[in-house]
Order: sequence, then structure tokens, then C-alpha cells
Amino acid sequence: MAQYFEERPEAASRPGVVTLVLPDLHLRLETDRGVFSPDRVDPGTRILLESVPPPPAEGDLLDLGCGYGPIALTMAARAPRATVWAVDVNRRSLELCERNAKAAGLGGVRPVHADEMPPGVRFAAIWSNPAIRIGKQALHEMLTRWLSRLAPGGAAYLVVQKHLGSDSLQRWLNEQGWATTREASRSSYRILKAEAR
Repeated sequence: MAQYFEERPEAASRPGVVTLVLPDLHLRLETDRGVFSPDRVDPGTRILLESVPPPPAEGDLLDLGCGYGPIALTMAARAPRATVWAVDVNRRSLELCERNAKAAGLGGVRPVHADEMPPGVRFAAIWSNPAIRIGKQALHEMLTRWLSRLAPGGAAYLVVQKHLGSDSLQRWLNEQGWATTREASRSSYRILKAEAR
């Protein structure tokens, strides 16, 4: 099966639909093969969305590794005056995210390829279920690239499975100068909060 972090997945299209039900919203999301967690909203994503505080009401927000958009759309619903940048490298994911945002009437979502993000944007908040499986070096490079764009006072919330290295990632982030704390722990998942350096 093609990896969801490829730019153009080779997996044949097989459209599907999942629902995301949270206390404050209900979303129907189009999915497809070749994207992350196409058959259900990933448990880590759900735990992140149920655990984090509300995003800043205004400014630029980032969903890093947006997939078909459950995090980006939730941010946009909770902060309707903000601009939510939904970033991914997977073109199929970006198309789905754009369609899902339009279907939900969430005009503040801006799906964009990671290499096409406007350079001057700084983020008041980043929410992410990062692609741990791309490997440690690639993960560190990705997080360095995007966390460096946090605005002063901004914070990133990352959900990481314990057995996929949440504790070592927390140590590494602290070593790089992002004050990082464990904000929540549920099932086998950790929510890490990394503050702008």
C-alpha cells in the first residue's frame, strides 16, 4: 500500500466517508485510499481534539500533516475568525481537505502543499498528529521547520503514541529550545505542548 506521506499516492482511489463527532461539532468527511487513516478518524487525532484548549480566536493557525482535514476543520470551527493553514505533502489529502472544508462551510481553511506555504506566515498555534513513521531524522527536520515559525507566545500541540517515542520526542524538543511539557495522557497517547522559543 502506498504511504500516506507520498506526494502522489499510487493507491487506486476508493472514496469513503467518516464522521467526526465531538462535544462541540459533528463533521462528515470525505476520505480515500492513499491518505492517513482513511477508514476512521485516527484515535490520536480524536484524543488531540478532545484534549487541547481552544485555539487562539484570530491569527494564523497550522494543522501540520492535515490529511483529509479533521484537525484543520475543528480548528476553523472553534476559531472562525482565524486562518487555518492545512499543510501536507500528499496532494490527494489536500484536495480532500479543501472539499471537506467547503462542504462544512468553513471558509477559513487554506489547504497548501508544504513546499508552497507563504514564507512570512507565523503561527499563533500548531496542532498536529505528526507523521512519526517518516523516520526520526525526517520528523526532526519537519518539526524544526514548522515549530520555528511559531509566533511569540505561540504553542504547538502534538499527539504521539507512547510506544512510538513520545517521551524521547519530548526530550529532543526541550533540547532544541522549545519548552515542552506533557499536557495530557490517554490510552497510549501523549499530548505534548511545545512553546515558541
